[in-house]
Amino acid sequence: MPELAELEREVSTCTRCRLAEGRTQAVFARGDPGSGLMVIGEGPGAEEDRQGLPFVGRSGQLLDRLVAEEMGLDRSQMYVTNIVRCRPPANRDPRDDEVAACTPYLDAMIEVVRPAVIVTLGNFAGRFMLGTTEGVTRLRGREYPCRGAVLVPTFHPAAALRGGGGEILAAMRADLVRAKQALVAAGRFPSPGAVPTGPARPDPVA
Repeated sequence: MPELAELEREVSTCTRCRLAEGRTQAVFARGDPGSGLMVIGEGPGAEEDRQGLPFVGRSGQLLDRLVAEEMGLDRSQMYVTNIVRCRPPANRDPRDDEVAACTPYLDAMIEVVRPAVIVTLGNFAGRFMLGTTEGVTRLRGREYPCRGAVLVPTFHPAAALRGGGGEILAAMRADLVRAKQALVAAGRFPSPGAVPTGPARPDPVA
């Protein structure tokens, strides 16, 4: 999509907020913008900052595996991004002015991509997208209308990797099944058998 390519070029040289001062590179998105499924996290981590792609570290690997096992989609069949494009120092939450500086980019991405289903990962992304102060524990388990899409909040994979264990993983799996059902209902799910998936592996417990 040429609009996204132009937007990515703009993001790569953005200096709208202080986060630009400490980044290795801006992190735009990965995956297929035409897939119908958009996944939104908080901000890049160290590995994402190094590679210039979102969710490529341990959290991204877990996300990819859960999406494959519960939705039957591989990493190329979703569009993954974050609220902010640059890594906050020490992985802290983005500050209000940093989010405000980056919001036009996310708004433009959603406008161009027009996802059928949005999955938010963690407290910050869910609160931001829904304009609420509620945490993900209270938000998850339901669907919400959001920007012309169905929004499904779930936990951030990092919560499971930090020791959240089986309960968080089970909740994430249920939420991804809900997202798949919404994608099917919207007529945006790929044809059956398009993505081969292997047998489920034991979930990691940090």
